[in-house]
Amino acid sequence: MLSHRLASRSQGLEWPAYLQQRADEARDPLLKAFFAAGCPAPETPIGEAPLVALDLETTGLDVQRHAIVSIGLVPFSLSRIPLARRRYWVVRPSRTLSDTSITLHRITHSEVAEAPDFGEILPELLEALAGRIVVVHFRHIERPFLADAIQARLGEGARFPMIDTMSLEARLHRLSLWARLQRWMRRPPVSIRLGDSRRRYGLPDYQGHHALVDALATAELFQAQVAKHYDAATPVGKLWT
Repeated sequence: MLSHRLASRSQGLEWPAYLQQRADEARDPLLKAFFAAGCPAPETPIGEAPLVALDLETTGLDVQRHAIVSIGLVPFSLSRIPLARRRYWVVRPSRTLSDTSITLHRITHSEVAEAPDFGEILPELLEALAGRIVVVHFRHIERPFLADAIQARLGEGARFPMIDTMSLEARLHRLSLWARLQRWMRRPPVSIRLGDSRRRYGLPDYQGHHALVDALATAELFQAQVAKHYDAATPVGKLWT
């Protein structure tokens, strides 16, 4: 099927067609509406694209053994971040919290015991993401954990374009000719973690591992990346994955 071919190839230019195909195929009304909202065409200037920064905190890094515990999102543009429209949820994970998770995220057993299941906040989450380009820092957390959680509740997964600020830093500091030369000289690689990446642009330090704070930090980092290395006319298809 077209949807499977597009999902496996993940070519940026194919995202609009993929989302339209999923809208036609989806059985669940929530997913049908989400996919029908589509996404900007790949030639759309990033300065004109609706953006939303997203961060998930999870009980661990393995999607097969861990689960989402909190979600933060911040709609934004290249010029402003309207914090009044921020959203934050603590959700009850399907796996038990570990001591490490509690220490890292500061979300306790009592908090998750009173929190809603991911499925209860899913309509609000999908509505907030629909039609926007989702910006994350390290898509290999947000993409599989969201797909798995949605699949478990609705019987269908969800995949959509993302701009990964970590990948943009990797292009500059891990994949460039200079970075390869540094590796050849056995120099340690430049860190592309969220806090270290922000410091390179003169952005302030925030306390990490809070989904809403990290979503805000990601939005600010992307604004700085575009301002320094790209411009508002850069096509979204050059940035998303």
